[in-house]
Amino acid sequence: MRITEKTALVVVDAQIDFFEGGALAVPGSNAVLPAIQSSIDKFLSKGRPLFATRDWHPADHCSFKAQGGIWPPHCIQNTSGAKFHPKLRMPPSLIIISKADQKNKDAYSGFQETDLNAELTKRKISEITVCGLAIDYCVKHTALDARKLNYRVYLLTDAIMGVNVKAGDSSNAIREMEKAGVIKIISGELE
Repeated sequence: MRITEKTALVVVDAQIDFFEGGALAVPGSNAVLPAIQSSIDKFLSKGRPLFATRDWHPADHCSFKAQGGIWPPHCIQNTSGAKFHPKLRMPPSLIIISKADQKNKDAYSGFQETDLNAELTKRKISEITVCGLAIDYCVKHTALDARKLNYRVYLLTDAIMGVNVKAGDSSNAIREMEKAGVIKIISGELE
């Protein structure tokens, strides 16, 4: 896949709480750090914009078990677990997209009640490459919403990992994305 002036990278929720040892760790997630970093480096070398979505929850967010949600507390605003993984070298030019930052609203997609679409449109971006965590939740919803907005979407399959609450969730998510027109590639195919 050729990185052009119409292309941007969207790193989904590469936050400490989602990596191994975090509050809502995706099993095996540390294995994707090198591919995510390689992708970041390739896009930066071409002068292309880098977006990073993040969960940015208040301490009493509706998705947390104590409030009747399904998840343990994670990615609470201004905590260490909400920071991007320290092994990822994020540039000063990084455009951060915070989501699910209101107590009573959850959001799996980086497009849901954020300015991601406006920021991409402003830069005349028509293609996005998506990587990060987790395949079966925020990666999937971000990619599917991008397709609904008519972006060409590439999914970096070596730079994503899934929670798999139910066996097969990740592979089902990939099939759903492919059916919507998302194109699977690996980070080594970026040029």
